[in-house]
Amino acid sequence: MTFANVMAGTLFPGMPTLGRGNARWEEAAGRASSAPWPVWAGSVSGPVRWAPMTKAQARRIMDDLQRFERQTRQPGRQDGAIGRNGLAVARALLFKFMNWRTGRLDPSQAAIAEAAAISPKSVERGLAALKAANVLNWLRRCVADAQSAGGFLMRQISSAYAVLPVGQWKGYRAPNATSATMPEPGTWGDHPPADPYGEAKAAGDMVGRIAALDAMGSGIAAIHARVLRRSVGAETVRLTKKPDGRFILNGPAVSGGSLKEA
Repeated sequence: MTFANVMAGTLFPGMPTLGRGNARWEEAAGRASSAPWPVWAGSVSGPVRWAPMTKAQARRIMDDLQRFERQTRQPGRQDGAIGRNGLAVARALLFKFMNWRTGRLDPSQAAIAEAAAISPKSVERGLAALKAANVLNWLRRCVADAQSAGGFLMRQISSAYAVLPVGQWKGYRAPNATSATMPEPGTWGDHPPADPYGEAKAAGDMVGRIAALDAMGSGIAAIHARVLRRSVGAETVRLTKKPDGRFILNGPAVSGGSLKEA
């Protein structure tokens, strides 16, 4: 009997003893000895198949996570479905530990806490939030260690993490690409300017090509336009733009090419 048991039995009658002979201690000892290995239940020791990921894909996933957090954050609440800890953990996993070539992702929780600059408890809360939203899943892993006296003992190692596809996230509403507003004309993101010359060339329209070159107003374009006129025997032909946008030819009749007298 330990000194604590003696003190508990003499100075504090009725207080439960702390060593062998106590029913609770025996029950706890029995449960501990019944576990075959000192590792988490469900731990696996086989190889893991990793899924490679590019940095661009990781950026898109992080953008989706931030959008997910905004979608699920309620008024007056500080966190949504992912939370600050979940975002910090996800950012560390994707940009600090992800192997882009192989997809390997198996840092320890202590390493995640250091990379994300949060506490180990915050890492646990962040991982729990990511798993509850079906954003992240992991496999607990263990390895066999040979013992000096013979045999082996299973030892817990870091978990293998996997980021699940966006379509499997619980409660996430992906943005609708067709609902995006079009940019204002002439601003960044607007459609590129039309190419009248390229379109006329592709259509075999000699009139359109000469008109487009004349509209450019540059010296090189003017030279090119003269070359085209000569190629069809229309050196004296000039184009006049009508109010409706069509071009008419002024000059002698042209033979060959696609030029015609208006």
